[in-house]
Amino acid sequence: MSSTPAKPVLVANEAPQRPSREQALEAVRTLIAWAGDNPDRPGLLDTPKRVVDAYGEWFDGYDADAGKELSRTFEDVTGYDDMVILRDIEVESHCEHHLAPFLGKAYVAYLPGEKVVGISKLARVVEIFARRLQNQETLTNDIIDAIESHLQPKGVAVLVDAAHQCMTTRGVHHRHVSTITTRFTGAFKNDPALAERFLKLARG
Repeated sequence: MSSTPAKPVLVANEAPQRPSREQALEAVRTLIAWAGDNPDRPGLLDTPKRVVDAYGEWFDGYDADAGKELSRTFEDVTGYDDMVILRDIEVESHCEHHLAPFLGKAYVAYLPGEKVVGISKLARVVEIFARRLQNQETLTNDIIDAIESHLQPKGVAVLVDAAHQCMTTRGVHHRHVSTITTRFTGAFKNDPALAERFLKLARG
């Protein structure tokens, strides 16, 4: 009596073995054919290569380490005890449900504890997590968890405001709707006045 081989079990959030570049190229050719076109016509012949190269750029966050970006810190802040805030950090990400882009801005603030980090590193952390497949809530959480974990600040605040192409170009086709997600920890969560000041500064 034959038995069906068991499917491999993946741990949550564990990526399977990455396919080869040729497998990725063939997958794009298959999708072009499924859409109803001929992947071998001149205008589409190099499209699989361009798509795979674009994916390599759009999703290079999987190969980057946010913790490494936050590992070089400074302790001499000469008595500074107010929030550090970055506004208008570009967000270019892709939704995990349709692989469609969502584009917008992130606003990040933290109240330093004993460590501060170069401000460009905070923008880089946003970029690293944005360049993955996810929903906006996950992106917001990942940014804040990385800062909390590596800087041990007195509090962190994150706001992400983005328009989702899976909503604007398909489905309900609402072109002027953006999604806002926020999360606060520490002093920002415990002090509504501080959270409100962050929101006012973030949105200008």
